[in-house]
Amino acid sequence: MYPDHMPQRAVEVHRPAPIPSPVVHSAPVVPVQPSTVPTVASIVLPDGRVVTGYAINAVRPEPVAAKPAVSRAAVNVALGGVGFLAVCGGLLLLTSFIAALTAFIGQLIILAAVIFGGWIAVQVLGTSGGSSGTTVHIRKATFKRNHFHG
Repeated sequence: MYPDHMPQRAVEVHRPAPIPSPVVHSAPVVPVQPSTVPTVASIVLPDGRVVTGYAINAVRPEPVAAKPAVSRAAVNVALGGVGFLAVCGGLLLLTSFIAALTAFIGQLIILAAVIFGGWIAVQVLGTSGGSSGTTVHIRKATFKRNHFHG
């Protein structure tokens, strides 16, 4: 394994020892918080092993700046202003809708008058079957001494 000119070394083999399974207690173990945390803390596990470590101080969040109190009058005024704007917007939309509806109805009335007037004109001026008027053929007429002969 080693070349001839190198001295051989002793090889140590370390085999890990298995951790014994913990002993199950019939009653659950409830950890108790000590009144003061020591610099080095030790905890005894249920299977008898002891874990030692450094205690870490809990990080405390920075205090939140206190918000100034808002008066009820200011809240009521703000809500009243929002309500007033909503009502004004609704009235503006309503008046626009009424104006558009009025224009639409006016155009429908004009369209109906044009269609009905056209129908009346066709009925009055149209040539339907028998007419009661007199037909005169001027080309066949003869004029003698300012008298008309038909």
